[in-house]
Amino acid sequence: MSKIRIAIVGVGNCASSLVQGIHYYESKGPGDAIGLMHWVVGGFRPCDLEVVVAFDIDRRKVGRDISEAIFAEPNCTQVFAPDVPKAGVPVRMGRILDGVSTHMGEHPSARTFEAADGLEADRDEVVRVLRESRAEVMVNYLPVGSEQAARFYAECALEAGTGLVNCIPVFIASDPAWAERFRERGLPIVGDDIKAQLGATITHRMLTELFARRGVELERTYQLNTGGNTDFLNMLNRDRLASKKESKTEAVQSVTAKRLDDENIHVGPSDYVAWQNDNKVCFLRMEGKLFGDVPMNLELRLSVEDSPNSAGVAIDAIRCCKLALDRNQGGILAAPSAAFMKHPPQQLPDEEAHRQLERFLEQS
Repeated sequence: MSKIRIAIVGVGNCASSLVQGIHYYESKGPGDAIGLMHWVVGGFRPCDLEVVVAFDIDRRKVGRDISEAIFAEPNCTQVFAPDVPKAGVPVRMGRILDGVSTHMGEHPSARTFEAADGLEADRDEVVRVLRESRAEVMVNYLPVGSEQAARFYAECALEAGTGLVNCIPVFIASDPAWAERFRERGLPIVGDDIKAQLGATITHRMLTELFARRGVELERTYQLNTGGNTDFLNMLNRDRLASKKESKTEAVQSVTAKRLDDENIHVGPSDYVAWQNDNKVCFLRMEGKLFGDVPMNLELRLSVEDSPNSAGVAIDAIRCCKLALDRNQGGILAAPSAAFMKHPPQQLPDEEAHRQLERFLEQS
């Protein structure tokens, strides 16, 4: 069957894992497709995605074929599909706006940001390219804190007529005004801020739900994360973290039996450790009371390769977006957003989000 034509905004580690995964699963079947929640969605397999256009602003990527750009510095995620074939899709110069923090080019790390030469693309250019490429779904992989840039590309998606999967914590799907604009245009949107397959937030949520289900009173908790990719380097600028902290914190607060006071919950990125590369380490602590007000605590250390951990979720979100396009269903995709995102328009317990997602997939 035909491919799902996707546009990628931001050719970083997450884009690298996504593109590698599309190629990796070409040789797999439903019996050996490790690492996926669904083999087929709407008739489409993971390998039935095709990148038709990509935007970035780093000179090490702009102008290179997407198959090469995904392995260019500063990308540092694990290479599990080294022989991605040439796609004939050169990475195009995008619009910078706030898509890169000013400190990125000055950091002593060997993998600093390098601004591409040449004119930035304006809105008309991005829209033209999206239309000419016949892109169906835009995937937003901009850095955390790219508020202006994320809205710029969302505007382009609306004008060009593409669905949107917003993988970052800029609140577009969860903003009623933006959601209504996508509904009016008949374009689906899944967002905001992608949940990893088995990452810090989904683990924290499941344990929080377990406390509530088993009658344990959660009194205080923290989630501390360290990593060495450009996402963590970008987040050293704390001014870019407001929406990220809100997204991650609300993902946990929404499943507590009783909301915690602000001073009793801390969820968010903590530090950049260059040698960790794309490995993310989460330190989780939860304190509470059992039967008879007897105190207890739980400590957990989780180590994952950050970008592959989200790629399989993104593949499902993209396929759900395409499924909605085929159904002429515009606006918020509530069930996929609740299942795949940290800050959806409607927060649901993960078990209920999964049930609603399956019902969405089964609709005729």
